[in-house]
Amino acid sequence: MNDVKCECGHVNPHGTVLCEACGKVLDEQENQKELLDMRYEGSARRSQTYNKTIIDKIWNFFSSVKVGVWLIIITLIASALGTIFPQKMYIDQAPEVYYQQEYGTLGKWYYQLGFDDLYSSWWYLLLIAMIGISLVICSLDRVIPLYKALKAQNVTRHEGFLKRQRVFGINTNAEEINLPLLKKQMQGKHYHVRGEKGDLLAEKGRFSRWGPYINHIGLIIFLFGGMLRFIPGMYVNENLWVREGETALVPETGEKFYLQNNQFILQTYDKNKDKAFAQALSKAGEVAKNYQSNVVLYEQQGKSLPGEKPKLKKIMDYKIRVNHPLAFDGYSIYQASFRSELSAMSFSLTNKKTNQSYGDLTIDLYNPKEKYDLGKGYSVEILNYFPDFEFGQNGEPSTKSRTPNNPAFIFRMYSPDKPKGETSFVAIKQTIEPLGTNKYKMSFRGIDTKNVSGFVVRKDSSMWVIILGGIIFMIGVVQGAYWQHRRIWIQHKNGQIWIAGHTNKNWYGFKREIELVLEGTNLSMPEDQLQAVKDKEEG
Repeated sequence: MNDVKCECGHVNPHGTVLCEACGKVLDEQENQKELLDMRYEGSARRSQTYNKTIIDKIWNFFSSVKVGVWLIIITLIASALGTIFPQKMYIDQAPEVYYQQEYGTLGKWYYQLGFDDLYSSWWYLLLIAMIGISLVICSLDRVIPLYKALKAQNVTRHEGFLKRQRVFGINTNAEEINLPLLKKQMQGKHYHVRGEKGDLLAEKGRFSRWGPYINHIGLIIFLFGGMLRFIPGMYVNENLWVREGETALVPETGEKFYLQNNQFILQTYDKNKDKAFAQALSKAGEVAKNYQSNVVLYEQQGKSLPGEKPKLKKIMDYKIRVNHPLAFDGYSIYQASFRSELSAMSFSLTNKKTNQSYGDLTIDLYNPKEKYDLGKGYSVEILNYFPDFEFGQNGEPSTKSRTPNNPAFIFRMYSPDKPKGETSFVAIKQTIEPLGTNKYKMSFRGIDTKNVSGFVVRKDSSMWVIILGGIIFMIGVVQGAYWQHRRIWIQHKNGQIWIAGHTNKNWYGFKREIELVLEGTNLSMPEDQLQAVKDKEEG
């Protein structure tokens, strides 16, 4: 498409409404009186000029503010829907089973649509990417033409441009005007004043026009920082449960760091010692004062073969408390929770009629033996072990997890008079003899528990990008909110002095400032043409 050459000699891109240099209205009747739309200085925007190729159509789609707003609304709705049911990171079962089992058909669709892992789902990331693309294209579609138009503007402007500004006035006493005083007073109000053939253009606050685009840059950086979290290693937020006395690999560290939990400590408030809280404690009961895990951090030396015990070097001892994490190599380990788990169960092989005991055994619930020899021909064999017992859909015993929340056993009990053994199913408060009545039974003697510390392992290498985006966004907010782009044109036309003014916001303050710079110059205050039309319509 051909460029448009104005009568002033300036060549404007196709689609320009106002000449970038003189402001003449292009391809429009000169007798029209509507005020000019100065939002983008009448510059040629690609989205309003080209609409032929597929690239043009994609550009025009993403350059629409309405499209950007709808993308944000859809993303917000999706984010809200993602909070209806817990995300899969907070459940212990397989998600394809859990959601349908717990929430029925709604849960099934919730899982199939990817809401179970919303913030990592492909379509959610696509929405975020589309918002970013919309911000980039919206900004480029507007800021480049606007920058070119503001840079190319001349001091002397076309008559039609001046007449159709909101603030406009004509002074006939041109010889009595004190232009040097006017220029001085405009400079005193921090205007940058340019002169050309006796005409003046006073301008200030142009940088405020870039505020919205600075916002867009900040948002783009913010979104980019958020998407960096989906790159492996950039963002870690993993749960880690470590039992007392055990050492566990710190997740997402590349098998480099290990954490040993020596002791978990739970301290509660004592109403006899903490007198200030005595009344509240008497109502609330036991209240935690401190959660603490005494740990040791190790670093692996070299690489170990699969199944080989790693060689560990002690890095530090630390007491992890709430809000006092262990920090190392960009990672932080927080004390998040704790629980008590069954660690061992004790039984006694006894005669059901006489209650005579033939030996005791203690079963390590995390590493049970296959057979326990009680001596004198008595022994017990574990045929099957269900750490978290439940009956399956087919009626057979199964386990929900490997954690011994509800342990159950199938024992085979051997004795001199029962050399082939007797079979018994034993669970907490439940004993079943599936092959007939037995002579012997496994009598429950007691349990041992072990504290388990719940940690959260965090690493966020993207946070500085997110913070940078937030800072840039706030700079744009301040830049666009607290300053205005103000311009005053003073021009000689046919022996008269014409005054026109424009600002992108705060017209009341702008008109008040014009009054101040015109004091003592013999120039009359120009009229607010928009307000005059409103007054006329109301009158």
